[in-house]
Amino acid sequence: MSKIIIENGLVIDGTGKEPLKDSIVVIEGQQIIYVGKREGYAKSGDEAVVDAQGGSILPGFIDTHVHMMMEYSPIADRLATPFSFMYYQAANYLKTTLHAGITSVRDALGTDLGVKKAVEDGLIEGPRLQLSINALTITGGHGDGYTVSGNEFDLLPSGYPGMPGGKCDGVEEVRKKTREMLRAGAEVIKVHATGGVLSATDHPEFTQFSLEELKVIVEEARFRKGVKVMAHAQGAEGIKNAIRAGVHSIEHGIFLDDEAIELMIKNDTYLVPTLLAPLAVLETAEEAGMPEASVQQSREVIEQHNASIAKAHQAGVKIAMGTDAGVMKHGTNLRELGLMKNIGMRPMDTIVASTKTAAACLGWQDKLGTLEEGKLADIIVVQGNPLEDIHSLTNNDTVQVVIKNGKVEKNTLTKEPLPTIS
Repeated sequence: MSKIIIENGLVIDGTGKEPLKDSIVVIEGQQIIYVGKREGYAKSGDEAVVDAQGGSILPGFIDTHVHMMMEYSPIADRLATPFSFMYYQAANYLKTTLHAGITSVRDALGTDLGVKKAVEDGLIEGPRLQLSINALTITGGHGDGYTVSGNEFDLLPSGYPGMPGGKCDGVEEVRKKTREMLRAGAEVIKVHATGGVLSATDHPEFTQFSLEELKVIVEEARFRKGVKVMAHAQGAEGIKNAIRAGVHSIEHGIFLDDEAIELMIKNDTYLVPTLLAPLAVLETAEEAGMPEASVQQSREVIEQHNASIAKAHQAGVKIAMGTDAGVMKHGTNLRELGLMKNIGMRPMDTIVASTKTAAACLGWQDKLGTLEEGKLADIIVVQGNPLEDIHSLTNNDTVQVVIKNGKVEKNTLTKEPLPTIS
């Protein structure tokens, strides 16, 4: 079995510790077998060598909030596109995401079990997937495609095999709908606890689902399969309801107040900021045909969003990187790290949020998130030192090598192909 040695780079291992100089990372099969000083590893002579050329060696990044089956486009374009075409588009989104240095994602609705199987079986390139299948939402809430015309139009179709519709009201309906998502292969349950920026019939501060309904969702997920719940939650009251119900992570967290932050710390709740999402809505509004109401809501929340995440970070809330990719173009994910730095996180904090903490949020901390012996070989090599310029990661060309499960998925450093390790 061949091995790969990655050398001549600064090792940023994802733990938050000081970077390692004059160190190497060695891969055998799908695992990392050595991380440390070059003199501490005896070469056998059959290893392939990746010269990082003075760049940096990091764990593969993890985006804990994406939508791999969509990329926002004008309604007219979507109405003129055949249903099955979205799967071919998704194959391109998945490859683009992987080549941007994202080796694992948590899909926050819209991707079914067949897509995950296609990636795992090697039919298409893409990051490792954790699926929510579809999000639970109330009638008239975020995710309800009802429009003022009386017709329904959802960003993503549902109700077809493998993709149950997510609309439900009342304790027994939410219990059944949670069970349907689990049956369809959900590895995490997604719930809309508040309205949202892109909603036509509500507002980000509107509260959805009662505390009792949310508790039932958490109970069904936890007791039936040990599955956690992620909550789209933007308004303060909805955020607090979700935390009190026992959700695992708060997505967006735009209108966090002091009480919500205290509850998050007390309950060990993760925060996934998605700072990029409202900014991207403004940047792509005209091109994507965003509704004016969504553009206005995005404009209104950006400053408050930044302030909330900054306060949560300062208070010690656990932050996992997530972008809402699909609302914006896939492959632009690593802009999020620069935005996290802009609200007061150190560059190292943003990297840890995108590796170690993100892996823990997904429950994958035992196998991913840090460069340590015995963990899966998800590794990237980037130009330069991102700790000196975290914004450099915005350019996908900065990411020169991407390895997932020991397989080289992208390599712009060497002309010769590296061996396939099995």
